[in-house]
Amino acid sequence: MFLYPRQFLASPEALSRRWTVAQAEAYTRWLARSHYENFHVVTFLLPRALRQDFYNLYAYCRWADDLGDELGDPAESLRRLDWWQEQLEAMYEGRAFHPVFVALQRTAQRHGLPKEPLSDLLHAFRQDQIVRRYRTWSDLLAYCRYSANPVGRLVLHLCGYRDAERQRLSDATCTGLQLANFWQDVSVDLEKDRVYLPLEAIERHGYSLEQLQARQVTPAFRSLMREAVQRARELFLQGMPLAGMVNRRLAVDVELFTRGGLRVLELIEARDYDVLSARPVITRADRLRLLLGALGRRVFRRAA
Repeated sequence: MFLYPRQFLASPEALSRRWTVAQAEAYTRWLARSHYENFHVVTFLLPRALRQDFYNLYAYCRWADDLGDELGDPAESLRRLDWWQEQLEAMYEGRAFHPVFVALQRTAQRHGLPKEPLSDLLHAFRQDQIVRRYRTWSDLLAYCRYSANPVGRLVLHLCGYRDAERQRLSDATCTGLQLANFWQDVSVDLEKDRVYLPLEAIERHGYSLEQLQARQVTPAFRSLMREAVQRARELFLQGMPLAGMVNRRLAVDVELFTRGGLRVLELIEARDYDVLSARPVITRADRLRLLLGALGRRVFRRAA
C-alpha cells in the first residue's frame, strides 16, 4: 500500500524499505494520478515514452510541496526540506534510497537533468517558511525565479530543449502562472499569514496591510489588483511564442497552462477584482473549452 508524504514520514516501515525501480515508479505514478486532476490531461497529451519521467518529476515536486506546506511547523518543515536536499544530493551521487529518488534517478540519467533547478525549488520552499511578505515587485519576481521557473526549465529539458531563448519564454509563462495563482488565492494565503502582493504596491495604491487582513474590498484594493492582474497578463503574453517553438504535443500543454492562467485573470476581472470574498475558480466547462481550443489551434496550424 502506498502512502502520501505525511503518512510516509510517520511510518518507520516505509522509511526503511528498499525499493526496486519498478516499485518506485509505481509509487510515483500512483502519487501523480491520485492527486492532481489536471495531471491526467497533461500526461495524456505527452509522448508515452515521457509519461513516467513526468510522474517522477511530479512526485519530487509534490513531496517538496508537502514538506513545506503540510507539516504545520515551519521548523520541522525546514528540517525535512534539508533532509529532502540530502536525498537529492545522494541521488546525484548514485545513492538513491527514497522511492521518489529511485525513480527520478533514472529520469535524471536518461535526460541529463541538471541538479540546479531541482535544488532551486527547495530554496523556494525553505523561503516560504521564513518569508511571508515581499517589499517590492523585484523581490516577488526573485522568489518566482526559484518557486516557478525551475519547473518549466525541467519540463523543457525532459523534452530535449536546452536553449536560452526557450528557457526565457518558459520563465515568463511560469512566473505568470505563479502570479495568477497568487491573485486567485489571496484570501487562502491570508489564512496562512502569507501576503504576496508587494507591500510597496499596497501602499502606493492607498491601501494597507491591515485592510487586507480585514478583507476590505475598497476602490484602492481594486486598483491594486488591477495592476497585479496586468503584470501577470504581460508575462503570459511575453511567453506565448513558446508554444510555436516546441513539438505539437508539448505545445498543447504550454497553451493550456497559458490560456488557463489568462482565464483565471479574466475571472478576477469579472468579479471587479474582489478576490477576498470568494476564490475565483475555473470550472470543468472552462477546462474543456480550453483543451478543445488548444487542440483545435494546434491541428489548424499543423494543417496550415
